[in-house]
Amino acid sequence: MKQKEKRRMPAEWEQQTMVQLTWPHNGTDWKPYLDEIVKTMTEMAVAIAEHEKLLIVTPNTEETSMMLKRQMSEKQWRNTKFFECETNDTWARDHAFITVAEDDGTGCNCKLKLLDFHFNGWGMKFEASKDNAINSKLAESGIVGGVREDNDDFVLEGGSIESDGCGTVFTTTSCLLAPHRNQPMDREQIETELKLRLGARRIVWLNHGNLIGDDTDGHIDTIVRIAPEDTLLYVKCNDEGDEHYEDFMALEKELKLLKTADGKPYRLIPLPFPKAIFDSEGERLPATYANYLIINDAVLVPTYNQPEMDKEACEIIGKAFKDREIIPIDSRVIIRQHGSIHCLTMQYY
Repeated sequence: MKQKEKRRMPAEWEQQTMVQLTWPHNGTDWKPYLDEIVKTMTEMAVAIAEHEKLLIVTPNTEETSMMLKRQMSEKQWRNTKFFECETNDTWARDHAFITVAEDDGTGCNCKLKLLDFHFNGWGMKFEASKDNAINSKLAESGIVGGVREDNDDFVLEGGSIESDGCGTVFTTTSCLLAPHRNQPMDREQIETELKLRLGARRIVWLNHGNLIGDDTDGHIDTIVRIAPEDTLLYVKCNDEGDEHYEDFMALEKELKLLKTADGKPYRLIPLPFPKAIFDSEGERLPATYANYLIINDAVLVPTYNQPEMDKEACEIIGKAFKDREIIPIDSRVIIRQHGSIHCLTMQYY
C-alpha cells in the first residue's frame, strides 16, 4: 500500500516517450473497409511519428512496415518500430498498458510502472483474448520501457479514465459499474481499487453523457476531457430535437457543480456536437470531438466532414492547448466501428 500511495497517473499532455497503434488486418471487423481504415491510420501514424516515437503492433510486420515506409519521411521512419503479435482488433486505448509514475523516495518520478489490466472486450461483448495478451508479450520482448505490473485480476480500459496528473481521475458510473466488468464489487470497492492501483487521491464519477452507438458503456474519453489549468472540455448538445439533448444537458449541470481538489470550480469549455451520422443500416454512430489525442507538441483532432463544426472544434481545442499544432484527421471510417482517434491509441511516458 505505501509503495502504491506514491504513484501518480500522468496527464496526457505531459511529455511522452511513445504512442502505440494496433494495426488493422483482415481478421478484424475492419475487413469490409480495410483499405479505408489503413489509409486513416497511416495518416495518424505519419502525424504521430513526426512528433515522437511510434510503436505499431501488427500480426504482419513485413507487410505493415513496407506499406508505411513508402508513406513516411526519413525522420518518421526512424521514429517507428514494429512488434509482431496476433490481435483481435485495434483499440489500443483499452488493451494497452496504463502508465503510472512512481516516486523513488527522492521526490522525482523516475520509475515508470506499466499497468497491465484485464481487457475483456468491454464487458465480454467481443472476443478479446489475443488483445489481452499483447502487453505481456510486449514486456517479454523488452521493446517497451518501464516495468510491467500484472493487474489481470481487475478489468479496466484506458478510455474509461482521465487523469489531471495531480491525483484526480475522472470516470463514469455507466462504464465502471456495467455488467461483466468487476462484479460483485460495488462503487465504493471499485473506487478503492482505482485509488490503490493508479495512485489517485480522488475519483470523480459522472452519471450522464452516454453516446448512442458507443460499445464501451460510456467511456469518459468520448464526452469529457481534462486540459491544463483545471479545464474540462466537454461535449454539449444544443439541439433540443436530438435524442442526446436531455442527457447531455444533465452532464453539463453535473460539471458545473464539480470542484477541483482545491475547492474551486472547473473552467468549462463546450465542444460542438457533430450532426448525426448513420451507418448503412441506419444505426447512429458515436461521433464526438472529445476523442482527440494529445501528443508531444500537437493534438490529433477527429473531424467528420462537417466543415463548420470541424473548424469550430479544432479552434476550441487549439485554445485549450495553445502551444500545440492542431492536426485534423477525418475519422468517419473510424466511427464505423464505434470509436475514434483516442480509442485507437495509447501513449507511454
